[in-house]
Amino acid sequence: MQISRAPIPDILIFEPKVHGDNRGYFMETWRQSWFDEKGIDLKFVQDNQSKSARGTLRGLHYQLQHPQGKLARVVAGEVFDVAVDLRRGSASFGQWYGIILSGDNKKQLWIPPGFAHGFYVMSETAELLYKCTDSYHPEDEHSLLWNDKNIGIAWPLLNAEPLLSAKDRNGKSLLEAPTYS
Repeated sequence: MQISRAPIPDILIFEPKVHGDNRGYFMETWRQSWFDEKGIDLKFVQDNQSKSARGTLRGLHYQLQHPQGKLARVVAGEVFDVAVDLRRGSASFGQWYGIILSGDNKKQLWIPPGFAHGFYVMSETAELLYKCTDSYHPEDEHSLLWNDKNIGIAWPLLNAEPLLSAKDRNGKSLLEAPTYS
């Protein structure tokens, strides 16, 4: 596994070694020692999977009392995956990082606790799988506004307006949103 740091240093990009032949392929997608070697002392407690149609934007979601670190990967299709730093004391507070994750490139993105997470579906459909370091607590979920001008995410939109849930359409701006202290 090749592990590199994104421009926001706490975000990691995982690129697995894929062993393939005419029968298909095999790859390791996660190993605890990789996190141990990077000094990440967290355990995964929940796996989630979503399937979404082209043009769907999910996020930017986070939990304050139960912050989740997430290791995201796409098993089918292609998404633009985004993390936004919401840790007030961080030098990268309010900054975002985005990367294309796909079933073809097999890259994974480590989004640490303290970040909002979202993705935009660029293929006909996409299936995203992610491991979480804390359980989902619906009463603690928050949504950061996907198109907040204070953050300026350069979403690769295929249409003028993405497909959004009501929750995501009504997310809060960075100036209004509760953040991590």
